Amino acid sequence: MAGMAVEDANILRCGITPLQQIMASGTGALLTSLFVTPLDVVKIRLQTQKKPFSKGRCFLYCNGLMDHLFVCQHATACSTWYRAPTHFHGTLDAFVKITRYEGLTSLWSGLPPTLVMAVPATIIYFTCYDQLRDFLCYNMGYSGSHIPLIAGALARLGAVTVISPLELIRTKLQSRQLSYIELGACLRSAVSQGGWLSLWKGWGPTVLRDVPFSALYWFNYELVKKKLNDTWGTSEGQFLISFTSGALSGAVAAILTLPFDVVKTHRQIELGDLEIGPSKRQRSSTWRAMRTIKAESGTRGLFAGFMPRVIKVAPACAIMISSYEFGKNFFQKRNQEKFQSL
Repeated sequence: MAGMAVEDANILRCGITPLQQIMASGTGALLTSLFVTPLDVVKIRLQTQKKPFSKGRCFLYCNGLMDHLFVCQHATACSTWYRAPTHFHGTLDAFVKITRYEGLTSLWSGLPPTLVMAVPATIIYFTCYDQLRDFLCYNMGYSGSHIPLIAGALARLGAVTVISPLELIRTKLQSRQLSYIELGACLRSAVSQGGWLSLWKGWGPTVLRDVPFSALYWFNYELVKKKLNDTWGTSEGQFLISFTSGALSGAVAAILTLPFDVVKTHRQIELGDLEIGPSKRQRSSTWRAMRTIKAESGTRGLFAGFMPRVIKVAPACAIMISSYEFGKNFFQKRNQEKFQSL
């Protein structure tokens, strides 16, 4: 009875239950991955055509939700989806040839293992954001444009903290081909040498990028969405409003946090190389990495990859938030019909 009372309170307060929020965010995560992953697969294929990855080195793979470390296992190819000797003359040519010669599903190569981390992380993130925002507004009585900023930052901090050790475990499994028994021994050894905090290697640079990005994203999203609702506000246009707000907010947040993204990428690959075996690199701090990049490439080095990041982040944010809002609206209407029939 108490559980039903809590659920009814959630429905009355925000029109949707936490379970329905989980279902909406999970569906949005899957759709985002399906749309965005082919872009990154093509990008990686073009990169390896110019300069093949060497055995035992790491590269980043993005499914539109998270960046994941992949480890090259072969001297001439990183994994089975790199072995096809197809030569590409550009992005569009790569899409056409991969589809024609390797099959349409090859555009989603490497996706399933990453979804094990990315989908739960996205569910935690979006569900926590809505719950925190509603708690601050309805339970604590706060109001103002700073609420999405605070809720977004805290939600992302929680999601990164939960997922970070799991991503480290996934990297170890992939790089060393460990059994679960060997993995357990490896983790116990790491904890005994470096303490429990050793399981959160890479947490710092990830938080440095993702928390400011999330705060800026939700702040701008709620602001732009309100402006567009005031201008176009119709129930039929809600999907387009969410899509547009998500794209604009994602692009702005991506641009403003680009230096942190450059450093995070540098540190993530560095930590991956150190994790999988002997490396000539020495572990550096996030701020030292930033100073090194600036010294080697100047201030422009901290803004490297400006266009690729915006092109990748803006559609991913648009697809994710519009799918999530569509799912929430679906459940809200369903709940309203249910209450009206009682």
